[in-house]
Order: sequence, then C-alpha cells, then structure tokens
Amino acid sequence: MKKIDFEKLVSVLPKHPGILSKDEYFNSAVLIPLVELNGEYSFLFEKRSAKIRQGGEICFPGGEFDSDNDKTMEDTAIRETIEELGILENKIKKIGYLDTFVGPMGVTVDSVIAKLELSDLSQVKYDENEVEKIFTVPVSFFSENPPEVYGMRLELHTYYLNDKGEKVDLLPVEQLGLPQKYLEPRQGKKHNVYVYKHNNEIIWGITAALIFEFVKIVEKIS
Repeated sequence: MKKIDFEKLVSVLPKHPGILSKDEYFNSAVLIPLVELNGEYSFLFEKRSAKIRQGGEICFPGGEFDSDNDKTMEDTAIRETIEELGILENKIKKIGYLDTFVGPMGVTVDSVIAKLELSDLSQVKYDENEVEKIFTVPVSFFSENPPEVYGMRLELHTYYLNDKGEKVDLLPVEQLGLPQKYLEPRQGKKHNVYVYKHNNEIIWGITAALIFEFVKIVEKIS
C-alpha cells in the first residue's frame, strides 16, 4: 500500500477510543438500579438463585450481550432487567454510564445507571428461577463504609497439560524462535478485589468494583 487516503481513514476510525478486540472477550452489561425510598437513594440488588451459575452471589441485573436481540450494550442491560425483575421498561429511566469494566478473566461489563420509578419494592416481580431475593442498600452506606480490599493475580502460560498429561502448546515458543523466558509462567498484575459486608451479605467482585467507582463519582459532586 503506497498511499493512504487520510480523509477516508478519519471517517472510519472510532470517534471515541474503545476496547481493542472486544469481541474476544465475554461481553456483558448490567443495570445499576437506583430506587428512592424514604427520601434516600439506594441500590437495588439481586441475590442469584441457587439454580443458576454463581448461585447465591449478590449482583445487579444483567447478562451476556445477545446479538440476536440487542443492538447495544444498553439494550442488554435493560432486557435483562425486565426479564429478571419483571419491571416495565417505562419504569427504567437511564441516567448515564460507567466506563467499561475489563476483568482479568476475560470479561467486559458495560454499566447503565438508571433510576427505577417504583413506589415500593412490591412492584418488582422477580423471576424466582434466576433470583432468590432482592434487597436495597442506601448509597450512603457505601460512602460511609469503604470496602475491604484484597487481591488476585493471574499467571500467563504458553502451554498446559491436558487430561492425558500431554503438553499442549498455546504459543510454540521454541518453534517460533522466541526468547526462552516465555516458556516459564509470567506473573500478571495484581488486581484489587473489593468486598462490602452488609447485614450478613457479602457484596464483592465485579458488583463491588462498580459500586466503588460509582461512589467515587458521586462523592466528587457532593
């Protein structure tokens, strides 16, 4: 390629930088639902049913992007909220977004912040196949009670042993003539794991990370 049409190039480049090769990740979206109760805004949480993956964990409504049903990640968050909580779409009032969360295990989470126009929680008709229970926690609780901070760290391997004990090369280091150091496991960066405790419930992982970021933003404008 001897020449580049820079005008055409500019027209096809992303207007806002995103995540390169995002399709290689498990892409999901959640709604961060805020409800006003007794004059104060609270997060609405789900406790996942024991019947489904990650049963018993606390989360926001959401799930995997479905290209057959969703045009955008916002569509995913709203669709999953309607399915899981039985809330009418006109009761969901979008406020904005958080930055995309990229997890160390290869998952991305796009978050939609929204107010739920509910007079009380009896209007939430959650799907008992997916949700064990719902509950609320005031946003102020998380501002007044910083999370406990732990950590995890991944290792990068260029090969692994299968069930038969046979070596399976993911990256053929020797064949490609790459430096021998890549044959050894490489230590990844430590990732913070946030943990909040409230009324005998543990709120942690991605959900806690989203809360932590949301609270930081709210405190800036308070």
